[in-house]
Parts: sequence; C-alpha cells; structure tokens
Amino acid sequence: MSEAMERQIQFRKMETKDIPAIAQIEHQLFSRPWSEQSFLEAMKQDTLFIIALDGNEIVGYCGMYCSMEEGEITNVAAAPASQNQGIGRQMLEHLLKQASQKGISRIILEVRISNASAIHLYKKLGFQNCGIRKNLYEMPREDGMIMLLEY
Repeated sequence: MSEAMERQIQFRKMETKDIPAIAQIEHQLFSRPWSEQSFLEAMKQDTLFIIALDGNEIVGYCGMYCSMEEGEITNVAAAPASQNQGIGRQMLEHLLKQASQKGISRIILEVRISNASAIHLYKKLGFQNCGIRKNLYEMPREDGMIMLLEY
C-alpha cells in the first residue's frame, strides 16, 4: 500500500483560512509564486480550488478557473515533504471529478517542458500535448507545454 493511502489523505474545497499555508507551499516550490492576495482574488471568481489534508496539515492544493464548459488548471502543488507519494494524482482526480460534475468537458493546462514527472502524470490522466508556448516561463526562462483533456 502506498504511503499516501496509509496516511488517509482527505480533500476539501479551499477556504480563506487555508491561504497562508498554501502560499507558504507556493513559495517553497515556484520561482514566480502566487501571493496570498492572488489566491484571494482567484477564489472570488468561478474557480474550483481544493486542498489535500493529512490530518490537519495541508500537504497539497490544486485549482482551476472555470468558464462555462471549459476549465484551466492553474496550480498543482504538493508540499516538498509530501511529493512523489501519489498526492498530486489523487488531488487531480478529485478536481477532475468536481469539474465533470460542474459540466466542464474541456480542460487545459500549461507545464514546463522540463517537468517530466508532471507531464507523465497529466498523460496518465488523459491529457494530450497540443502545443508549445515559447518562453512561457521565467526564472529560468523555459518553454511551456500546453496540454488538453476533453471528455
């Protein structure tokens, strides 16, 4: 049994009180992290944001902007100590179920072309490469792969 399964990871909708812990994870992982204010603003829009909990500890989060039947995944992150334990996959599966229940049938995301583990995960979930955006990312400058999932 995987460690993530033994730990009984729970998922729920992100709440305002979660933002400081989420922003801390964001700053640990990304060269251009979202601020607490960015998360607050995103939550005011038509979004799906979920968190992964190990007991009372936030160990991951992911989010999606929604527009009619389309979604754009904006964030997928597992805390450094919780990476490579299946939490990212579980979060995305949970998010995709919620998106489907909301009537979303087309989901897009962007990922650094060097992020092989994320690309592998997205492909396992049914996303397909539909193009490259040159110099999409900064710090370091890198191309982004555009991936699409359609039901």
